[in-house]
Amino acid sequence: MESFNNFSTATATASAFKVAEASVAVATLREFVKGMSWWTVAATSLAILLVAEQIRYLNRKQGIAGRAWTIPIVGEFLASMHPTFEGYLAKWESGPLSCVSVFHKFVVIASTQELSRKILNAPAYVQPCVVDAGKKILKHTNWVFLDGKAHVEYRKGLNNLFTRKALGVYLPAQEQVYDEYFKEFLAMSKEKHVPYMNIFREINVAVSCRTFCGDYITSAAIKAISDDYWRITAAMELVNFPLVLPYTKIWYGVQARNRVLAEFEASSAKSRARMQAGEEPNCMMDAWIKEMIEAKAFQEKGDANSAGHAPILIREFSDSEIAQTFLSFLFASQDATSSAMCWLFQYLADRPEILDKVREEQLALRDGDRNKRMDIDMVEKMTYTRAVVKETLRLRPPVLMVPYAAKKDYPITPEYTVPKGSMIIPTFWHALHDEEAYPEPNHWNPERWTEGKAESFPRNWLVFGTGPHVCLGQQYAVMHLMACVGKASMFLDWDHLRTPTSDDIRIFATTFPMDDLLLKFSERAA
Repeated sequence: MESFNNFSTATATASAFKVAEASVAVATLREFVKGMSWWTVAATSLAILLVAEQIRYLNRKQGIAGRAWTIPIVGEFLASMHPTFEGYLAKWESGPLSCVSVFHKFVVIASTQELSRKILNAPAYVQPCVVDAGKKILKHTNWVFLDGKAHVEYRKGLNNLFTRKALGVYLPAQEQVYDEYFKEFLAMSKEKHVPYMNIFREINVAVSCRTFCGDYITSAAIKAISDDYWRITAAMELVNFPLVLPYTKIWYGVQARNRVLAEFEASSAKSRARMQAGEEPNCMMDAWIKEMIEAKAFQEKGDANSAGHAPILIREFSDSEIAQTFLSFLFASQDATSSAMCWLFQYLADRPEILDKVREEQLALRDGDRNKRMDIDMVEKMTYTRAVVKETLRLRPPVLMVPYAAKKDYPITPEYTVPKGSMIIPTFWHALHDEEAYPEPNHWNPERWTEGKAESFPRNWLVFGTGPHVCLGQQYAVMHLMACVGKASMFLDWDHLRTPTSDDIRIFATTFPMDDLLLKFSERAA
């Protein structure tokens, strides 16, 4: 007992000495700080923060490729403000995994087909984040940011908008847009070659709006949306200023977003009234709303367990939700298809023998009558035209990468774990330029899809992604490109003015010819 008491006394005495020592240390530190100027305190604090930043970066980087140290505070922000394809390519070729840091956001980049597919098929570890500005522009309530069961169910409600039957319904409105714009092409080409990057962006906005909204939206509104979507695209760059301050790109993007949503909400309300009146659908909004009406009526009859066809009703969607969904559809389709259309028309102009084969196929499918209107059967039989489109998408993929966020620590390889909260980006360039799958990968060769072995490598075909977030509208996008260039080949000739940068890649959300594609169109004789 006496030993225990002695031990307790000794312990208490030691603790008292430690408290006293700590008090002396704190007092000494306080006196030391008091003796420093506020400039010295600020500089010391900043130095500590900067050192901590480097330590944090190195701990996250581990052994993957990337800068040996990060630029303080901003990281790669300034370099990312004006991205170049060459800069991206150098990063991809630096290793299977590489990293950068931007405003303390740690970014891991995967460059191989295997790692990219692994990320795209890992919903337990990652979720789409589009870009840092994505939720500010598309709104955080947009369906593209849903995850797990909520995303699967929402997607089920959209699948029927892209069936073969539905795609056939959209074709007449699309062909009408082609007719209108082909007249404009001829009017603009009377004197000289014209840059067509922005013109193709306009035709794709018009096609998308007519497909989505039919005649509920005016031509003037479509033109305004086209102008606004330039601002939205600029705001959705991979890296942008993180705050929505007045007159920044993101601020302009938010203002544009609000105007586009207002047009889409008004169109949805008109469509709902027309579908409730029992009219037949002629656009995507009609198809979605009619399906909801029919599914609700089906369930109210108590026939949900019958053997008959049961339309899928996840729930009823408001005009606001429908508008947000089509805002995301427009974002997904507009720049990507505009990019593909630029490269498609450029390559066909540069390779007239390929364009002649497209014309032969198109005329044969029209039974020799170039004025024959398109239908889904005709488009599905465009075998060679499809090969031309697929080869263009492979050689010049519009979308080079898709940002995801790590929901938790992700052991992507045995040697490296992506830290929770990091951005992780699968890239597609190397998968689509794999020499084993695509011999002479930098050569534009549509025959590789009809006579070669390209179709034997579906794992490399990452143009539209893969996994639970694979592009919902990929069949629609390919059909639109086939229909547009097929129709153009019947009625137009076009000449490409080549420049030293015609084959170089410009990055503006998606990929475009560096010289903005200088074309001159003329009317083709019957």
